[in-house]
Amino acid sequence: MIEHLETAIIHNREEHTMDNHQTPLDMVAARVFDAWSGGYDEEVRLADGNNEYPFAGYSQIMSGIYDAVMAKYPAKVLDIGIGTGMLAAKLYEQGNIVTGLDFSPDMLAIARSKMPDAVLYQYDFSQGLPPGLTGEKFDCIISTYALHHLPDELKITFIKSLLPFLSDNGVILIGDIGFPTRTEFLACKSQNEDDWDEDEYYFVFPELAESLEGVFAVAYKQVSHCGGMMELRAGKSR
Repeated sequence: MIEHLETAIIHNREEHTMDNHQTPLDMVAARVFDAWSGGYDEEVRLADGNNEYPFAGYSQIMSGIYDAVMAKYPAKVLDIGIGTGMLAAKLYEQGNIVTGLDFSPDMLAIARSKMPDAVLYQYDFSQGLPPGLTGEKFDCIISTYALHHLPDELKITFIKSLLPFLSDNGVILIGDIGFPTRTEFLACKSQNEDDWDEDEYYFVFPELAESLEGVFAVAYKQVSHCGGMMELRAGKSR
């Protein structure tokens, strides 16, 4: 992964590189996403429209998270794995304050074109959050189709690390490839074995919720055969 690479694009649109060390592996990973950036939005729409793995339910998930954020309007929003800004740009257009991070410079360039006054960081979230966000508080921390790049144990550690960044009554909203049971996870894998990515770590949402018990109150909704939404608030589940 990108090791401590932080590029903040702030309101005057100047670009500040804090550190630019990358491992060879993660320079390759970033290039893969850079190459995908131009056709990403359309590929997602097609797969969603055809109800196909891995993006079946994508638009419904995005709409659900959009509505949850707008319920807190005007909200200060952190988007982890912002990509091309498909969701964040809609929130930005409505007057919410958007901060985002992604490790692909080409995807961030597209996001920046949609949100010229947003604060964007080029950063690998497997290393945590950028140092520039220390002390910040957000009404909504969102992440869509990004956290499946983290192994399950790292997902849990990372999500718990977000707690200090939530404002009072803040919420974490996650939309991603995921399943209501391990059995359904395995069934989807079997049905899509030619396209299945063994380097991605898809959610089995109840298992994740159990691991976060006592730290967050968790609500979960399955949206499609391979996608769902999770809402996390500080506190214990009922």
